[in-house]
Amino acid sequence: MNPGDSDTKANLWDALKEECRGELEQSRRELKEIELMIGQSQSEMNKLQQRNASITAHLQQTLAQFESVSKADIRMTYDSALDAQQRMFIMRGQVDKLQSDQTHIDRYIKILDRVTEVIESGGVGKDAQQRGMSAMAQTVEMIIQAQEAERQRLARQMHDGPAQALSNFILQTEIAMRLFDIDQVKAKEELASVKSAATGTFQKVRDFIFELRPMMLDDLGLAPTLSRYVEAFKEQTGMDVRLTSTGMEQRLESYLEVMIFRAIQELLGNAARHSQATQIRLQIDASEQEVRVSVEDNGRGFDALAVAEKGGMGLKVIRDRVEMLGGKMDMHSVIGQGTHIMFQVPATKTTVFA
Repeated sequence: MNPGDSDTKANLWDALKEECRGELEQSRRELKEIELMIGQSQSEMNKLQQRNASITAHLQQTLAQFESVSKADIRMTYDSALDAQQRMFIMRGQVDKLQSDQTHIDRYIKILDRVTEVIESGGVGKDAQQRGMSAMAQTVEMIIQAQEAERQRLARQMHDGPAQALSNFILQTEIAMRLFDIDQVKAKEELASVKSAATGTFQKVRDFIFELRPMMLDDLGLAPTLSRYVEAFKEQTGMDVRLTSTGMEQRLESYLEVMIFRAIQELLGNAARHSQATQIRLQIDASEQEVRVSVEDNGRGFDALAVAEKGGMGLKVIRDRVEMLGGKMDMHSVIGQGTHIMFQVPATKTTVFA
């Protein structure tokens, strides 16, 4: 080996170490800022909830006395209620995003801590360093691609769902305001229609937020979150999904619950989008040593060898994360005979990768 090449690799490794240290400092500063913003936002949320409850009660009284209340009072009450709901919606979204950012940055810090510890230990040879850098680059590239694909999907969902619904609300509100001076009965009907549409859209937004980061995963754990997700998935897709679980009485480590939930979310989504299946069997079994997850569908199947070689983005991310945790993943599929994917991970492993 050319001595110059060794020096170059050593310099690259030193540069990586410094970059990790810089990223750690920056990430810790960002985490503190986010924690402060979460506290401020939650305080504001509490105030908005109290204000919204008061305005909602006043709106109900106004609607109950619709014939005797002046048009100006009705319009002012309705505008106040609409403004309060919009502020609540925006603030909820802000809090959810901040909490999601907090989780991601915290996990990123743990990963950087682990990488820095390995680098500074000096126990990695030059060849291993080179392989590690190459593998790390591939992993980072894969994660970035997966994140961009997910962001594109979320952007489409937002555009086709809540964004379109909000545009319709604006139009319906304008129609109702014009009808106040012409036909109050029709105006009331239009407002009822807006309320019904808003209720439906609000539920869609809640489902959308649940997919992004289900809060009950942090509060209640994996088992109830999966049950809730499967029920919502069945309603949205019309597929027959049967969930069975054993040994899930105890909570798993947070990073492990997130990893398993995201993997199941991806596998169910793949089945709904690509398999043309009508039935899915989801089984999760936990013991003191390991957690085993099995997803089996009756869809059209695929060439498992070709997919394994090509490496679908979602399946590759799942496999890499499973292997990072010290587990393994098996995939069996035959064209026309459905698909069965199983993975298992240690239940007590302390690695921070998730």
